[in-house]
Amino acid sequence: MAHDETERDDLKLREMGFDATAPPGQAVARLQALRGAPGVSDAAIARALAAILDAGAAEMLAAMKAGAGSATRREVRRALFRLRQRGIVAPAADAVSAPTDAALAPPAETGRSALFSPIDAEGARVVWLLKARPRGGLARLWGLVSDVEGLAEVALAEVTRKESRTERSELERRAGIRMVDGDWHLADFVLCEAYRHTPQARRGHVGNFLTLRAEISSSAPPTQLDHPVYAELASAIEREPSPELLKEAEASALRFSPTDIKPYVDEIKSIQESTLILNRAQQEERINAIVERAIGELLSADRAQRMRRRLEDIAYYMARAGRKEAAGWATAAAARIRDGADPRRTGLFQALVRTQLGAVFTEAREREREEPRLIMTPAEAMRAQQQARTRRR
Repeated sequence: MAHDETERDDLKLREMGFDATAPPGQAVARLQALRGAPGVSDAAIARALAAILDAGAAEMLAAMKAGAGSATRREVRRALFRLRQRGIVAPAADAVSAPTDAALAPPAETGRSALFSPIDAEGARVVWLLKARPRGGLARLWGLVSDVEGLAEVALAEVTRKESRTERSELERRAGIRMVDGDWHLADFVLCEAYRHTPQARRGHVGNFLTLRAEISSSAPPTQLDHPVYAELASAIEREPSPELLKEAEASALRFSPTDIKPYVDEIKSIQESTLILNRAQQEERINAIVERAIGELLSADRAQRMRRRLEDIAYYMARAGRKEAAGWATAAAARIRDGADPRRTGLFQALVRTQLGAVFTEAREREREEPRLIMTPAEAMRAQQQARTRRR
């Protein structure tokens, strides 16, 4: 029975995206991300760490040992013993603070790591890019990335690992979100891309970004990136992206700008207010045609690429938050845009556009009801005239 339970625990790790063949630093980072995920036991994580020949694996095990239950402690001791046999020694007990995090104990192969917040409904998120200092502590490049403002804020600080953990916990508590660890190359690209898109009027506010970045990486700022989510969730790409994705909290970030959506809302409104005699079926036919056109136009050219990037980053975040199915839907949707598929044939995109059109239209109607108007639409004028004639009779 115990053997079967162990096999189930180890299988759960693989189902949640852990790849034992990944580079050591990435494998440790993935196990850090999975700690505390539903159905994932610390004992299974300890067994997986025992096979990773990396100082980061020993450091994570040493931190897990503090405060662990008896069963987990036994697995941790076995894992540390196996690593010692192969030349990997854990740090001294007083050098380890628990809990640890992959982003706060950067992979030994690069010394760099990253943390990402979810993207909020306004298109903003926090990105931390970290680098281990030779004499201890971390250099942390902190950026606030915004759809509207590009790189809205940036700061560089030297912090201890304990300070970084504390500040992370405080940020999560205040914002009611969870930060997840990820690939530092992706974090670097996100920050550099945001800087390039920062409006000139605000560029002076973050003009020292490249100088600050040089403290983390001496390489040229990246201009292109093969998003890692396609490799990590390759099996999901061919599946149909479900509209159920729109029920996820992160889906609030999948929005078109009011400027982009307004022309279609106005067209629908004009049909409903038209003085032409249209029955319900005719109105719906014309409205459906507008929606079809909106899907094709809103998900084309630059707007499509922005949506693709948003879907990729949402998928990446959700995968690290343990929601692999939803992450797969977002990845499949991003791949549809990447591969040039007709968005009108994808149910998720149809639902996305219809939902936002409906929300904007309803909001406009509510606003009109709350605000007195001096000018009537043609349809309202005709109805008012008809009512007046009826009253005179």
